Amino acid sequence: MDLSKIYPPRPPWVHKGNYGSVLIICGSKLYSGSATLAAVSALRAGADLVTVVSPERSANIAANTLPDLITYPLKGDFLSSRHINDVMDIAHVRRVNSVVIGCGLGRHQSTVLTVQKLIQKLIVPTVIDADALYSASLIPGLILGKHVVLTPHLGELAILLGQKKIDEDFNLRLESAKAAAQKYRSIILLKGHVDIITDGATTITNNTGTSFMTKGGFGDTLAGIVGALLARGVGLFEAAHSAAYINGKAGELVAAQFGEGLAASDIFNKIPAVING
Repeated sequence: MDLSKIYPPRPPWVHKGNYGSVLIICGSKLYSGSATLAAVSALRAGADLVTVVSPERSANIAANTLPDLITYPLKGDFLSSRHINDVMDIAHVRRVNSVVIGCGLGRHQSTVLTVQKLIQKLIVPTVIDADALYSASLIPGLILGKHVVLTPHLGELAILLGQKKIDEDFNLRLESAKAAAQKYRSIILLKGHVDIITDGATTITNNTGTSFMTKGGFGDTLAGIVGALLARGVGLFEAAHSAAYINGKAGELVAAQFGEGLAASDIFNKIPAVING
């Protein structure tokens, strides 16, 4: 894939923020690394500014992992309604260009309702992943008219479509992804051995990646990369396709070194290598 149009040479007279400010609304006490995986990946994918707003343990891990991240710890172990004003204030103050929401948030009842309210309020391009997909599935009209990329795996796609299970057959995966894109009027990036990116009418596939990327966390890194591209002004469809390629290719590079020992955080330093060719 030619990424030069997305990543042209930067003019000398640019300033901080010209290449995007991303807000990461992810993580919980249990899934304490999800926000970090998404945030560092967004930064390595070229975003100028990445802000993590997350429950305290999760935010502190992000700050400790990479001091370049802006972190805002929320009191408590999970996202709840008492945090809505703080989140929206941070989004306004940081002048965010895109949002990543869902990775590792969990499905506490208060979290589900809070995610729904935040999605309703957000007006910038947004990546909806993981537990936020569950929240969105409960109110299908919630994201209509919004600029969003949904990044489900096959089980989450079934939830979006109100089904118990979707067969692994590629053609069925393809038709189901199209159906979800039409239902939610959004871009679907269906993760798998072959990624499927579709708006319901136009469809493209991505073949980068490796079976070692079944390890937890690679969906978080993907969501972060999509968020970085959206913050740069890349269109929804192109951002989803390019991010799938970058995430998968970075995974291939580190899998050659680590094999079974591969971890999602291993790709942090390979994301720039893929981008720079």
